[in-house]
Amino acid sequence: MRAFWAALAAIILAGAAVITVVAVVHARSGPSLARPEGVPASVSDAQINLMGLSPVPVSPAPGFTLTDQEGRTLSLSSLRGKVVVLEFMDPHCTDICPIVSQEYVDAYRDLGPLARQVVFAAVNVNQYHAAVADMMAYSREQQLTTIPSWHFFTGPLPDLRKVWDGYQITVQATGPTADIVHTSAVYFIDPAGRERFVAAPMADHTSSGASYLPAGQLTAWGQGIAQVARTLLG
Repeated sequence: MRAFWAALAAIILAGAAVITVVAVVHARSGPSLARPEGVPASVSDAQINLMGLSPVPVSPAPGFTLTDQEGRTLSLSSLRGKVVVLEFMDPHCTDICPIVSQEYVDAYRDLGPLARQVVFAAVNVNQYHAAVADMMAYSREQQLTTIPSWHFFTGPLPDLRKVWDGYQITVQATGPTADIVHTSAVYFIDPAGRERFVAAPMADHTSSGASYLPAGQLTAWGQGIAQVARTLLG
């Protein structure tokens, strides 16, 4: 599975916009994919196809210790006992990251009382904007601060690179003013700290290049994230 994501990352770096558009078109109108083995029956075929959801070999999630938007230094292992939904975001992104952020907020609301047992987290992929203040500014802008268990992690570049490598996240950053092109993946980590599922976020684009997802797909993504988290809570 990690080899698949490494190959996908290379394709994304060669043509990120094309990949996201193709993914969205398939999710809207393409044929249903064969249901992956290992996905609980409570997750619908429609959710699986929309999210590109796949099980991964059950193994310990690569650990890290980083600092979140509140200036708190936390380890991934300190979050044991809760489901962790983990993404990789750029605090200056205007493309897919704000869309995933909205999906996080929607998922948190959809979970209701169970939300206290789920952590929503992201690791920074922008080495040029890696201050704690950058993480907080983005979190406030995207209303992620409404999630009590939200953590936008950052740290020194060598530490960030170790995390990117551990989760097969490829990052291309040519300069402080250039767009950061990176693999976009959502990992679902169970309360025992094991990787269980991975999903592939998507975005469509207007003729002017602005990214979006139709409201129905945004809602469905939030519901899908919440449903996968529920399955891991047992």
